[in-house]
Amino acid sequence: MSNPQQLSYSKEHEWLSAAEGGASTVGITEHAANALGDVVFVQLPEVGAEVTAGESCGELESTKSVSELYSPVSGEITEVNQDVVDDPSLVNSEPFEGGWLFKVRVAGQPADLLTADEYTAYIAG
Repeated sequence: MSNPQQLSYSKEHEWLSAAEGGASTVGITEHAANALGDVVFVQLPEVGAEVTAGESCGELESTKSVSELYSPVSGEITEVNQDVVDDPSLVNSEPFEGGWLFKVRVAGQPADLLTADEYTAYIAG
């Protein structure tokens, strides 16, 4: 499993892209998607909602369990991925592409995020 080098990662297994057009994209990692199993339901934050780094902002439900979705950064939600709401399996099949979850206008400098290499070492334990 490879974690794209251009992304940042949280210890809660979310990834964050660099800002494009003022907003960064957020999703869950391939490691998290594999641990969850088949995702069957996604609840995302509303556009315009304020999220806080490290706090729950949605849910992912799989055939195995329900997991909280945490925001890796603080900011305002600018877009949600309706394709994932309509077809939650994208989280499993394309965690770094079509399975992204939401876009956020980041407030301040994100703290405690890991590089791809740091995240790979973190999940290796």
